[in-house]
Amino acid sequence: MMLGLIGRKIGMTQVFSDEGEIVPVTVIEAGPCTVVTKKTDEKNGYKAIQVGFGNQKESRIGLPLRGQFKKASLPPCQVLKEFRIDDVEAYDVGQKITVEVFSVGEKVSITGNSKGRGFAGVVKRWGFWGGPGTHGAMFHRAPGSIGASADPSRVLKGKKLPGHYGNARITVRNLEIVDIKTEQNLLLVKGSVPGGKRGIIMVKKLK
Repeated sequence: MMLGLIGRKIGMTQVFSDEGEIVPVTVIEAGPCTVVTKKTDEKNGYKAIQVGFGNQKESRIGLPLRGQFKKASLPPCQVLKEFRIDDVEAYDVGQKITVEVFSVGEKVSITGNSKGRGFAGVVKRWGFWGGPGTHGAMFHRAPGSIGASADPSRVLKGKKLPGHYGNARITVRNLEIVDIKTEQNLLLVKGSVPGGKRGIIMVKKLK
């Protein structure tokens, strides 16, 4: 896996390309992230660095995490994530990682939780057409018959039915970085990024 940053989705806007075309972009506050822990093959069985993003009150984290931050002599972070990399020795505990690790025009993958939509019916969740809306029809947005007759006399698993919709972990690949605002720690990414405003996301380099 490749190095990445933890960030927060700010919202969407648009910028003009060199050709004068309007490009829709998502604004992401990426980092700065602090290296909290290094994982090595000898001690942990794999190579990775654990980075933190944002500030958090010490009273709002558990005792094990308090000890981890105290051992690293670092203030508590709001979010902790691991990135598996080959060269762990290139990073030191306490080092800051900023948007400078990315470049304009680079393709990245972004992971986040999609917007939660609660309990949804089959029309909203699966795109069912439903029944007629008028002329005395008694069938509108219901799922309809789901039985399987006498054989096998049960509802088969995986049937598209009403249920919890959204709030799922989604990764979108090959998103292009249009611009980087180093002073504000902002990435402007072309395309749609999962999640709502202020949502926590991970931006990773592609191999």
